[in-house]
Amino acid sequence: MHGTLARRIRQGQGLEPADCVVRDVRLLDVVTGELVPTDIALCGDTIVGTYGRYEGRRVIEGRGRVAVPGFIDTHLHVESSLVTPFEFDRCVLPHGVTTAICDPHEMANVLGVAAFDYFLACAGRTVMDLRVNLSSCVPATPMETSGAVLEASDLLRFRDHPKVIGLAEFMNFPGVLGGDAGCLDKLAAFAGGHVDGHAPLLRGAALNGYLAAGIRTDHEATSAEEALEKIRKGMTVLIREGSVCKDLRALIPLLTPQTAPFLCFCTDDRNPLEIAHEGHLDFMIRTAIARGVAPVAAYRAASLSAATAFGLRDRGMIAPGWRADIVLLDALESCRVSDVIAGGRLVDDALFAAREVIAPVGLESVKLARNLAAEDLAVTGSGAARPVIGVIPGQIITTFLRIDLPERDGLVLPDPAADVAKVVVIARHGVNDNIGRGFVKGFGLTGGALASSVGHDSHNLCAVGLDDADMARALNRLAEIGGGFVAVRDGVVLAELPLPVAGLMSDQPYEAVRDALVVLRDVARGLGGTLEEPFLQLAFLPLPVIPHLKITDRGMLDVNRMAFV
Repeated sequence: MHGTLARRIRQGQGLEPADCVVRDVRLLDVVTGELVPTDIALCGDTIVGTYGRYEGRRVIEGRGRVAVPGFIDTHLHVESSLVTPFEFDRCVLPHGVTTAICDPHEMANVLGVAAFDYFLACAGRTVMDLRVNLSSCVPATPMETSGAVLEASDLLRFRDHPKVIGLAEFMNFPGVLGGDAGCLDKLAAFAGGHVDGHAPLLRGAALNGYLAAGIRTDHEATSAEEALEKIRKGMTVLIREGSVCKDLRALIPLLTPQTAPFLCFCTDDRNPLEIAHEGHLDFMIRTAIARGVAPVAAYRAASLSAATAFGLRDRGMIAPGWRADIVLLDALESCRVSDVIAGGRLVDDALFAAREVIAPVGLESVKLARNLAAEDLAVTGSGAARPVIGVIPGQIITTFLRIDLPERDGLVLPDPAADVAKVVVIARHGVNDNIGRGFVKGFGLTGGALASSVGHDSHNLCAVGLDDADMARALNRLAEIGGGFVAVRDGVVLAELPLPVAGLMSDQPYEAVRDALVVLRDVARGLGGTLEEPFLQLAFLPLPVIPHLKITDRGMLDVNRMAFV
């Protein structure tokens, strides 16, 4: 260790050549916003020289490009990218994301602590620095059947792992505010460390109580007014732009050089198709700047503010003694990434090829109690003033509607003329054979069915459609392929994407997932679908900790009252 320190000190002083010099760049000072011509000297994975000219054993030609600190995605679920951590690494790192803070919440709700073992093993081998927050809400709610239960004692054995930051998003804010013993046990176990928040629409005195528990961040703000109250009360707000939840445009008016220390960027859930079309954090940065945000504020939120909020004191600036995470841009305003240096290494295909890949887990986690038939999905009773989930495009918040639905032979039917389809959730963890049935407005379907094994947060099987036989066919097909996405019409599988890793992730390259998503999106549109991301929107319909009306394997749930209807 002393030898490494001595080398850094000598190279920083110019007493010996640096291991590597990034020559002739314009460095973005995230303190002042200035662009300063300089070289950057590196010793191993550490920056040792800036604001000068340096000699190096190896040279990376900057050619006048802009150098900015590596980007930090402050909250995401790798599972929601639909690929393994290794493919996520290969997909996202070229977009400048050198650090990603993930919550294996989705896999943990299926497999329990095995999800942490898997993610931490992967994190030790990715090229990017993948950090883990330990999932705080497994199960997310007692209103649905999960595949696992994690108590404070289960989390504690991982707390001191070098890749672990702290406790992940505390979704059960009603439990926190109500003093639930299990919630308090987890908060007490991680007191003094980092605790991520999850507090949609929480304001006023209720927000005060939530913050008094030591929770410091939130990625669920959907308006600038809500976000402003939260940062004024000491929270760091993580501005989110995922494949379904798109809050960037609503929140960026709040992002200024003054507020940037309290605002960061995150994607939460973003798939390879969206990344291919738009980008990742680079998309958020360029969009913010295009809408009038000062570049220094955007880049600070993507780097230094993020590092500070999560206690990563070795990164977020290009400065001596800091981790050598550097993004080289062809243009500052458009955030056009041309090269990435991660931990002092220039990112290329050889780095990815050299990784030792961890074998996937959870390959047989989809367990249906029986082969489903159309009659299993029937809804009986009255169609008058029937509770219906109202989808809000671009958000995971729903509305509670009451709509008169048609009846026939004692059955309540969907109404395509009113854009009302049937939605069902089928238990898939082998614990029981529960089936929740209901209705949803907003998918635009005119026929067929869509089904998914990604169903936040318990990840039971979800299907939406107009024909019970098609829905049953799609759900049974999910079980056959180990989970994924399926589209069916007239009993024929039109398209599918297998996700056999815990029923959440593909075992294929991200390019194959991207291409399959294109086909699925086109097929969904052919069924009349009007949503930009119909499968991901479907995946959020069972999320019971988000207001207002949700569907679980136990039925239709009024979240605001935490009661079934």
